[in-house]
Formats: sequence, structure tokens, C-alpha cells
Amino acid sequence: MTAGRVVDGRYRLAEKIGHGGMGQVWAGFDERLERHVAVKLLRTDLLADPSDAAASRGEELRRRFLRECRVSAALDHPGLVTVFDAGSDGGELYLVMQRVPGLSLADLIAEDGPLPVEQAAAVAGQVCAALAAVHAVPVVHRDLKPSNVMVRDDGRVVLLDLGIATALDPDATRLTLTGSPIGSPAYMAPEQALAAGADPRSDLYALGCMLHEMLTGQAPFPAPTALGVLRRHVDDPPVPLRALRPELPAAVEVLVLDLLAKRPADRPADAQQVHARLLPLLPAPTVAPQPPHGAVPDPTRPYRYPHHPQPPSGTRPGPPRPDRRPGPGTPPPAAASVPVVMPALPDPRLAPTGPAPTPVPAPEAGPAGRAEALAEACARLSDLVAAGRHGEVLALAADLLPRAVAELGPGAPLVLTVRTIRARTLLAADRPADALAEYRALLAAHPADSPAVPGLRERAGLAQVAAGDREGGWQALLELLLDTERRLGPHHEDVRRLRRHLEQLGATRTTSGNPYTA
Repeated sequence: MTAGRVVDGRYRLAEKIGHGGMGQVWAGFDERLERHVAVKLLRTDLLADPSDAAASRGEELRRRFLRECRVSAALDHPGLVTVFDAGSDGGELYLVMQRVPGLSLADLIAEDGPLPVEQAAAVAGQVCAALAAVHAVPVVHRDLKPSNVMVRDDGRVVLLDLGIATALDPDATRLTLTGSPIGSPAYMAPEQALAAGADPRSDLYALGCMLHEMLTGQAPFPAPTALGVLRRHVDDPPVPLRALRPELPAAVEVLVLDLLAKRPADRPADAQQVHARLLPLLPAPTVAPQPPHGAVPDPTRPYRYPHHPQPPSGTRPGPPRPDRRPGPGTPPPAAASVPVVMPALPDPRLAPTGPAPTPVPAPEAGPAGRAEALAEACARLSDLVAAGRHGEVLALAADLLPRAVAELGPGAPLVLTVRTIRARTLLAADRPADALAEYRALLAAHPADSPAVPGLRERAGLAQVAAGDREGGWQALLELLLDTERRLGPHHEDVRRLRRHLEQLGATRTTSGNPYTA
């Protein structure tokens, strides 16, 4: 199969953007309606039973597939991919869908995970809304996992692969014709692992696995092999969330434990019940105008800005982040030379050039007046960050910082706050060398035993890599990993996150004999 092929005389394939055991997904173009689409192709010869003497199995699967595609096409929900067309061409079944721009949940977790509670709850809440529509048909997704969940630029969450999952297993058996289980072992409910069938509560179990991964950065039952993962799903109790991340609310820990119950009857009854338990964790709506989209999708946006107008187009200057991978039908950007996983940062969103920043007011006579004026300016700086006025943040910080250092000293809390805001904004603005200078200034201003130092060292190391000094950044992160492992032990989330940084850097590094190379 090659680019340029025209499927069914209408859909021209551009490039392959995904594949699996049953087929491939291609970016395509509908030449009749002149729109970009995603085309999923399934090979019937992979599904057919070679021992079927009647040679009718392939045709039966074709009819079943088209019927299930019609069911999927009839579902009308913003959290589901729109199905445009389906059919067969040259012995292959095809499904034509909308393209979904954005970032997969798997990539979002890799980039910003573990996620804040509000973001994880916002993803799960939107997934629940989509699952409620699916389960009402009734249809079971059966392959819910982070790579099948897209987070659009506007924060809206969309489920993928619904039609294929239902079509391939209409009789609720958990085996394909070749005897392989349908689904992904890391998110497969015990009843699916045991080939005992699946119902909507199997999807809720997978949602529990996803919540665990969003909040801790790892799947609940890791193992070296797929068989080992399935065995753990069946036999092992999940580790409570707060044993891995103590600051999490008790309510979310209990919800995840309920979703991961071994028996379906012990899980919440339906997606509506799960959503009701997520409601206290979701962000409240705001009356403020919706700010421009950030470099990374924020799944809390649909809750913070329900039915708000979209920000003006073109409000995010510059190229997309190099580690951002597209959704179905979106051509992937050129690979970054070093795919660094960045820690979670505040979201200083890029914005169009606006009016000149408000200058720092002239200080009033006396130390108290000067301190008050600086505090007011710092408050305005925080407002600009919240509003996504990126250029004004940097301009006001540059004006405010030298005055604050001169009047309060380099270690004053207000000075450290301004430096932190400036460093993070510089990093988001793709100015890593300037950000590195600010992080080093912050490290110099903090005592060595300050709890802020490990996080500053981590961000400084990542900024050093982004600025082009891969070897220096590697060494800085490795030293931090060893220090952190001595303090917190080998299984702490901070240690796992630092290992992920080094593993990704190790993919492009040739140093031998290091235990943290990929």
C-alpha cells in the first residue's frame, strides 16, 4: 500500500499515521467533498478463518463491519469521532472519519504527567459523557486506552476507534478468530483477560486504569510481558493512589479503587454514576473571556469556559511543540532531535501582541510605600499570566525584577516569585538559554536544603538540554536522579519522572554503560 492510492475512487491516501494488527490508518483527502479525512483500512484476510470450508466468513465479517459502522455513524455526541463513510475496496474494509486535531491522552501524560487532579477529572468526566452515549446503544468500546483518547486544542476530549472495537467482537467473546484477545493488556478488565465477555462496566474498569495513569504517571499493573499484565489484572489488588501520590484527595483514590474492582458487580453501575462522583473534582465555570489556547491542550477548558466563543484564530504564534504528535489524519511534524518530557508547568499561553505593559508605578516615599507598589505590580504580573498575555508578562517582569532586587534583595519572596514566572514564560516562549539563566539565579538565591531546589534543578537541566547542551543537561539530571533516589527511594514518582527524562534523552545519546540509557 502506497501514498497516492485512491480508495473506492474517492479517498486519496496521503501518508500512514497509525497501524495495528488489524490494519492501518491513513491521512486522506475526500476528492468529492474536498475535505481532509482519516481512512482506516482493515484487511479481511487477517480476520478470515482459513478452516472455514464454506468460505463465507470474510463476507460475514464484511456485513457485520458495515452494520457496526452504521451504528457508530448514528451516534451523535461531541465526544465521539464523526463517521463519514464505510465500505470495501480491493479486499479491504475501510472506514472514513473526521480528523481530530490535538494531542492523544498518552502523549499528554508523557508530556505533562502526572496530571493535576482537575485535569485528570476533566478528561475522565468527558470520557464518561461519551461512554454514556455509547453504552445507551448499547455498545461497548472494549479498547479504551490513552492512545484512543484525543484532547483537542480547545480541551474537548474525543474517543477514537469505537466502530472498529464493536465490529470485531459482536458476540461479546474476548477472542478474535486467531485466538488473540481484543484490547490492550494494560487496560483490560479481568473478565476480558479471562475471555469471559465484556459489558459497559469493562469500559469503566479501563477508565479506572486511565485515571490511575493520569494521576501517577504509570499504569496500575505493570509487568515485563503482556501475559504478566493480564495475570496481575486478574489476581493483584491495585496500589492505592495516595501510596504513590499522598497529596491526592481521598475521594479520587476511592473512586479509582472502585473502578478497578475485580468483579464487575463491585464497580459503579454506569458512566453516569462515575460522572456524579467526579463532579466535586471538576473546575467551576468562569465569567472571564476565554484566553488563547496554550501550547498543550487543557482538558479543563470545556468546564471553565462552557459555550464561550473560541479565541480569535492565529493567537498562538510560532511552530507547534516538536514533541507534540497529531491525531488521526493530522500529518506528523518533523521529529525533535531530543524528545524531552517536560514537567508540568503553569500555562502561560501565547497571545497576540497587545498594548504596552502597564509600567511599575513610581514608588511612594518610604519602604512601606515601595513594597506596596511592588506587590501591586507583582499582582498585575500574575493577572497577565492568567490571561495568557505572554509578551506583556516578559516585558513587565523585565521592568519589575531589577527594581525588586534593588529594594528587597535577591532572596526576597516577591523576587523569587517574579523570577519563577519569568523563567517558566521564557521556557514556554522557546527561549531556553534565557530561562536557564533565570533558573540558575533562582538556585543561587535558595538555600541548599530548600524544598524548591530539586524542582529548580530539574527544570534547569531540561532547559540546558533545550538550549543545546545535551551532555551538560544529561549530567545535571543524572546527578539529581541519584540524589533524589537516595532521599526518596527508587519507587517515588519524582524518581520515575527523572528516569523518564533520562530514558528519552538516552535514545539519542551514545554513552555506554549507563543504566539509564534507553
